Amino acid sequence: MPLKTVLTRALSEPSESDALEGTQRERIPVLIFDDPDLLSKQVARRIATLVNQRHRAGETLVLGLPTGSTPIGVYQHLVAMHREEALDLSNVVTFNLDEYHPIDSDSFQSYWRFMAENFFDHVNIAPENIHIPPGNLEPGDIESFCLGYEDAMVEAGGLDLVLLGIGRSGHIGFNEPGSGPNTRTRAITLDEITRKDAASDFFGEENVPRQAITMGVGTILEAKELILMATGEHKAPILQRAAEEEPNVEVTATYLQLHSNAAIYIDTAAAGELTRIKTPWVVRQLDWNDELAKRAVIWLSERVGKAIMRLEQADFHRHYLHSLTYAYPSTDNLCKKVFENLRQKIVYQEALISNNRVIVFSPHPDDDVISMGGMLNQLVENKNDTTVAYMTNGSVAVFDADVRRYLRFMEMTGSVFGLKEDAETTVGDSVENIRAFLESKNPGEIDTDQVQKVKAYIRYAEAISAIEVMGLGKDDVRFLDMPFYKTGRVRKDPISEADVMIVRELLEEIQPEHIFVAGDLSDPHGTHRMCYSAIEMALNEYVSKLKDPKRRPLVWLYRGAWQEWEIYQTNVFIPMFKTDLDRKIEAIFKHESQKDRAMFPGAYDTREFWERARDRNRETAEALNALGLPEFYAVEAFVTTTEL
Repeated sequence: MPLKTVLTRALSEPSESDALEGTQRERIPVLIFDDPDLLSKQVARRIATLVNQRHRAGETLVLGLPTGSTPIGVYQHLVAMHREEALDLSNVVTFNLDEYHPIDSDSFQSYWRFMAENFFDHVNIAPENIHIPPGNLEPGDIESFCLGYEDAMVEAGGLDLVLLGIGRSGHIGFNEPGSGPNTRTRAITLDEITRKDAASDFFGEENVPRQAITMGVGTILEAKELILMATGEHKAPILQRAAEEEPNVEVTATYLQLHSNAAIYIDTAAAGELTRIKTPWVVRQLDWNDELAKRAVIWLSERVGKAIMRLEQADFHRHYLHSLTYAYPSTDNLCKKVFENLRQKIVYQEALISNNRVIVFSPHPDDDVISMGGMLNQLVENKNDTTVAYMTNGSVAVFDADVRRYLRFMEMTGSVFGLKEDAETTVGDSVENIRAFLESKNPGEIDTDQVQKVKAYIRYAEAISAIEVMGLGKDDVRFLDMPFYKTGRVRKDPISEADVMIVRELLEEIQPEHIFVAGDLSDPHGTHRMCYSAIEMALNEYVSKLKDPKRRPLVWLYRGAWQEWEIYQTNVFIPMFKTDLDRKIEAIFKHESQKDRAMFPGAYDTREFWERARDRNRETAEALNALGLPEFYAVEAFVTTTEL
């Protein structure tokens, strides 16, 4: 089944009355979309409708606008409407929510630059109608600017619609925990979590500004309409709090509940922790099916701390599952059915695919061994013709210090390889050019093409060393070097036809019977999501040309360093002995540039990638054991599907 189906957690389609009943814990309207693009399109259409209405009335529309990865889709749709549907934005006045301080407007991380590159440079909003807090204000000028910003919004007629994102700390704008509902535009000290979340954009937490200028919660609440947008599983916990907790200073997004025309727009991944999604039986009557019953039985087993086959009917009645006991003739037989279903999903090496053509798509040059090193080893041992396709070069995640280390190595070994020190085009001159750039480089500055290539080859060499641990070599690797990634920055270009063509041509060449794809949508830089999208489009094009539908490859979805598949979602469990896990960790260690301190470890997990992989695989094994299934040392989990 498609990934979006997996993420809806196998819920049967609710009736209108069921849906209303299921949302009673949500204190604000929450709209859930199948994917982020549908969400973005809906918000863009709402803005376009307001723009056109105001045009007909001869009035302006005043928007409060955010930055970040989520609103980019909205801006892209608005730009497309402007170009293709003649959407006229000349009557729009904008006020951005916030800006870092101190920061120059031409900095790559500046919200001035973000808005220009992603929106303002492509539409006909008059420059004098664009308002963004400047990040280079002198400290003594900030208060007067903030007062003037508030006055400017009033003079413009007040905010009509404000778009919002949400930080992992629950902030809207940069209103960190502790911000009250009456706060106005002001300078604020950024929360530690917020600075960690921004670290990847600034190439290190130490480079993230400690302050920002932000609209206040009270300013935001005075708008006529509010839409908070969020996507990805990493946002699910805080969104559950924002929607279901009473308004409180710890999660400033909860104050949106005080507004009469506010709503939350999220994708299925971000909805995962809402009560109506995670445990729907708690809030509404269900039309039970086998998949939903399996979820409930697993949840009950975990909640009461009993193996599935030891559950009693009284356990069901004590934990909101009365209707489930009535839907099935026997809870004992239901437990047995769920237990057997899970047991049959455990696949030992001898039953795993063998002598097949396989492509393992790895978004970065280490996701393969981090996420499915155990499976990769077994694929090789089962004599599958395995090709590992590294989709991006991963250069942006290499520290400058690693480049310097390799420069010293090249200088010291130049004579061994017969390099002439006095030639103008020698490696020695190139080394000096690179070293000079690195010495003068500012934090977050884009690397030269030469430096980017060096960093890419560092990642490539590590990737080959890692799969050699599994019995593969350089002839089994493809470095796709997809164009969308090669911006030199954390923020990437949109997926283009050139990206899709690269993947499609590999599929046409290999004609795989199985492909492995990263199915996690919460990596902090969004590369996994974009690679997934490129594979989806390429696979659809490839399959459409197949004469025999049976040649469609089976897709195996694995998850990376950010989260693991839930037990009930998993189709295949791959058991691992200690020696298997040790080999996987050895392969991860080969990625030396990501060892000890990775450039982008994610803000909410301080463990190294090998530690996450080890712990995640051990925890999956322990979870299966707690359900009463065989006890393994470690386990990798996969979802299989016929389409993306």
